[in-house]
Amino acid sequence: MSGEGNAVAKGKKRKYLPHGRPVKKGAYPLRPGVQGFFLTCDGGRERQATNEAINLLDSFYEEMVFKKDSEDGSGGNIAKPMNKKITFKDSDSDSDSSGDDGEQEVKEEEAPTNVESSEEKDEIAEKKSEEIGDEIVGEKIVEKKNEENGNEIAGEEIAEKKSEENGEQIAEEQTKKQKIENTTTTNDDNKNKYISEEKTIDELINEELKQMGDKKKRKFLGLDTTCNGVIFIQMQKKDGDPNPAEIVQYIMNSAFSTRKHMSRFILRMIPTEIVCYASEEEITRAIKPLVDKYFPEDSSTPKKFAVIYASRANTGIDRMKIINAVAKSIPSPHKVDLKNPDKTIIVEIIKTNCLVGVVEKYKELSKFNIRQLTSPQE
Repeated sequence: MSGEGNAVAKGKKRKYLPHGRPVKKGAYPLRPGVQGFFLTCDGGRERQATNEAINLLDSFYEEMVFKKDSEDGSGGNIAKPMNKKITFKDSDSDSDSSGDDGEQEVKEEEAPTNVESSEEKDEIAEKKSEEIGDEIVGEKIVEKKNEENGNEIAGEEIAEKKSEENGEQIAEEQTKKQKIENTTTTNDDNKNKYISEEKTIDELINEELKQMGDKKKRKFLGLDTTCNGVIFIQMQKKDGDPNPAEIVQYIMNSAFSTRKHMSRFILRMIPTEIVCYASEEEITRAIKPLVDKYFPEDSSTPKKFAVIYASRANTGIDRMKIINAVAKSIPSPHKVDLKNPDKTIIVEIIKTNCLVGVVEKYKELSKFNIRQLTSPQE
């Protein structure tokens, strides 16, 4: 019996915990203090919808950034060269033209004239003799200048020899200094090789893949809402980047104008600029930056607004209390208009988190439902 019991014990599978083995972790949970995009999708398709949403946001984000750079003119227009002919004093064209002019002048001077009287002939002969005398005097002056220049050149040669001797001594000292400097600069040169050399396409692709693998360097990252049919995409916004409201508004306008199919699993996409704890006090405190941004008190043009509320997996919060708290936080120049609002404040409650965003043309754009916007019109 004991042998049979041992055989049965050996045959059983040992179910131990995988201690020491790496455990695969899921997405980070949704938490207060982040901003991004709230999306609804088909139930059970959260993972596919997350991947689809990240790809969609990446493509439209790059399109927005590229369009902004082109409008700012960062590329710059290349100036066309001017077809102007620039001539210099020592150019051949000038010399040729001046030579032709000189020949004409000489010809004019040498042109024979009909002299009728002997007195005029004598005067011409005297002028020519004076010109010849002036030329001889000029040649003597030039010879004297050449002699003086020769003496100066000889003095310069002597000075050059002395400078060469001094230069040899200086060169020896410089070679010693260069040997010392070369030993110290070799390490710096090796470090600067990576900066000076151009990176190949494969290296750039590998760097981009590494950045995609690192969650901290991703622009868009999926967070776990632990709620069926709901996903959240966090945006790690930097200075100068478009905010979530601008990106979603751009996507919806593009979908409305083109009617091009964009998604298979995504239904609605709402920008989320504030995530806080779902309580009346926290919501009124956290919504102040949005109120100052979209509904300033000193605005000359008051805006009409509406508040839309939805709750998921939370039954302990009163709907009207949250709506009244948000509406009372808007200053007096702005008024409530549920039929035709300029701005729509969307409040989404997911378990213990409250998501707040502000959009435009909410009803005109099919309540930001991508599937309805891209569906063919009947």
